[in-house]
Amino acid sequence: MKTYTYTEKKDTRSGFGAGLAELGRTNPNVVALCADLIGSLKMDQFIKENPERFFQVGIAEANMMGIAAGLTVGGKIPFTGTFANFSTGRVYDQIRQSIAYSGKNVKICASHAGITLGEDGATHQILEDIGLMKMLPGMVVINPCDYNQTKAATIAIADYNGPVYLRFGRPSVPIFTPADQKFEIGKAIQLTEGTDVTIVATGHLVWEALEASKALHEKGISAEVINIHTIKPLDEKAILTSVAKTGCIVTCEEHNYLGGLGESVARTLALNNPTPQEFVATNDTFGESGTPAQLMKKYGLDSEAIITKVEAVLKRK
Repeated sequence: MKTYTYTEKKDTRSGFGAGLAELGRTNPNVVALCADLIGSLKMDQFIKENPERFFQVGIAEANMMGIAAGLTVGGKIPFTGTFANFSTGRVYDQIRQSIAYSGKNVKICASHAGITLGEDGATHQILEDIGLMKMLPGMVVINPCDYNQTKAATIAIADYNGPVYLRFGRPSVPIFTPADQKFEIGKAIQLTEGTDVTIVATGHLVWEALEASKALHEKGISAEVINIHTIKPLDEKAILTSVAKTGCIVTCEEHNYLGGLGESVARTLALNNPTPQEFVATNDTFGESGTPAQLMKKYGLDSEAIITKVEAVLKRK
């Protein structure tokens, strides 16, 4: 089986910062807005090189979304930056009414997503943002897996005309995708081939899925791992092609099992090819304070949890 290794770990928010800086050098229409979290969003380099194209809004996220919507009218491509909790829950009305309803070309860039925000605790660990954003008509939802893919996604969404939600995180995670990759919105990436079970994962859970696939291989179980970096539009063809071969699937996400990737996959299967499915996700709960590793283990979001779900779904084939 194909295996993946890494030589470096880095946070995906730094991939966003690097991508934004690159856009600053290549696309004069790109502008950036931040809600008093420049350092956390890694926007420093963009600001240093393009001070006239940056707007510090302060702790006024709703106002930031309104300003971003207005900037698109003049042909600008605004990238907003704050924590995922404040990028969605706090400003849902403004996103719905001012951005999604009129299809404004705003890129909503959300850091510190999911439970791996860690010690900041439940009030900041949003686990429902993917569901909130994917239900908005016309909203693209992207959740890349490592530094390189986040950088590539940040650059790619500038060329897409329409609202985008780009989700990334705080902890350092393995870099295992190519630095020169071409990011295609809505195109899943098959990482390993397998015949016994399909594992589709998004965000930080992609590496955990690869680790699980290695352990499963040692047990004689052949797992096909697919990186679903774009949750909407979902690459239904990739999923259906894989389950036609394996006959069962496990979906993995750092998100509530209600409303996330797993439910989108379940709908696809129900309409096209009903297939046994297990979910690796939080179980309709808020998080708590702890290290990212501690929380991933406690809430069943690590490679061990994926193995357990694979073994469960195989019994249902």
